[in-house]
Amino acid sequence: MIPRAICVTLFICLTMHMGSSHATTSHKVKGYTKKNGHYVKAHRATNPNRTQRDNWSSKPNTNPYTGKQGTKDPQR
Repeated sequence: MIPRAICVTLFICLTMHMGSSHATTSHKVKGYTKKNGHYVKAHRATNPNRTQRDNWSSKPNTNPYTGKQGTKDPQR
C-alpha cells in the first residue's frame, strides 16, 4: 500500500502538470445536442488557430486527456 503523503504529493504534481501544460492550448466544451438530436458529451478541445497540425484529431498527435491517436490528415 502506498503511503497517503506520497499519494497526495503525486496527485498535486500531476494536477499542476496537467493544468499548466494544457491550460493555454485547450478549452472546455460543454455538452450539447445537435440539430439531428445527437448528444455530444462535454469534452476538451484545442484552441482555434491557423493550422490543423497541432489538433489532437490530426495525425500523428495524441489527445493527452483520452490517449486516442489522431486520424485526420493535417494537410486538409
